[in-house]
Amino acid sequence: MSEKDRSARQPTQADVARLAGVSQTAVSHVLNEKDDGIPAETRQRILQAIEQLSYVPNLSARSLRTRKTYTIASVIPDITNPFYPTFQRGIQDVARSHEYDLILYNTDGLADIEARCLRSLVQGRVDGVVVVLFNLGLDALEPLLNRGIAVVALVAAGTEPVLPLLDTIYVDNVRAAETATNFLISRGHTHIGMIAGVKDTPPRQRRIEGYRRALNEHHLPLDEFLIRGADFTEQGGYEAMQALLQVSPRPTAVFAANDLMAIGAFMATREAGLNVPNDVAVVGFDDIPAASMVNPPLTTIAHFQRSMGEKAAQLLFDRLNNRVPETGRSVEMPYKLIVRGSA
Repeated sequence: MSEKDRSARQPTQADVARLAGVSQTAVSHVLNEKDDGIPAETRQRILQAIEQLSYVPNLSARSLRTRKTYTIASVIPDITNPFYPTFQRGIQDVARSHEYDLILYNTDGLADIEARCLRSLVQGRVDGVVVVLFNLGLDALEPLLNRGIAVVALVAAGTEPVLPLLDTIYVDNVRAAETATNFLISRGHTHIGMIAGVKDTPPRQRRIEGYRRALNEHHLPLDEFLIRGADFTEQGGYEAMQALLQVSPRPTAVFAANDLMAIGAFMATREAGLNVPNDVAVVGFDDIPAASMVNPPLTTIAHFQRSMGEKAAQLLFDRLNNRVPETGRSVEMPYKLIVRGSA
């Protein structure tokens, strides 16, 4: 073969082996980071040949050989919510350490898009999925598991595994919301509103339960009129707070089921000529980066999104590498009340 012909095609493992003066098997072992007693000097020659030839492994061939795609996916409700990019970063860090690619599906929290994304994943080629569903039940993940695709779901509460091989991670949203409400009660507030989020979504349901539990434990009246639904956005929080400020008597404190809604509540409170926290104390949930930068800084529940993403991905790769029993696992993640100036 002429030099012109050789340069016109992509170099192969055979070319690397020829240049390094080793077997093709040795090249394969170095590429796959197998420690099979290859001497350091031989390994170095192979790496130099790879660099000299600008050799790039054929991932399609590797996939055919190993029956793996070396790709995972994540499905999230809202890429514009700062919680999820940080969660994604944790997944990506672990995927990169395993030399896997990560693809992202954004559902906008809509049931039909959630279903469409899951159908796409069943039809496509991924080895595993980290998923956050707002509308569909966990049983919607069964087709993925039946195809041999590993699945880890971020859920709103710890439960017994719904499906045999489904792994889940969760924060105890009920207890965390109870902690937030108890904090407001400890500051002397007895007339506490809640901005609860979108109707019938798991975070809303669990966080309302925690709010109600705290009021009940302190023998405080529960006024359903003080629980306002909203989109999980600044605009949703703004509109819900406007409604709460019209209630008589006005609540002296508000617990918002996420930080974006809490920030929207700040905006409505100031627009009404009131002060946070002197007129209305506000507590959020998530501890997104902006929580410490608003004025006053937001008291909130932190649940460590990046660590959650890392844990979800670790569970996924444990499953992919057959390091776990043939039963689903449910892992509780920590949370912490972060006290700042808003309450």
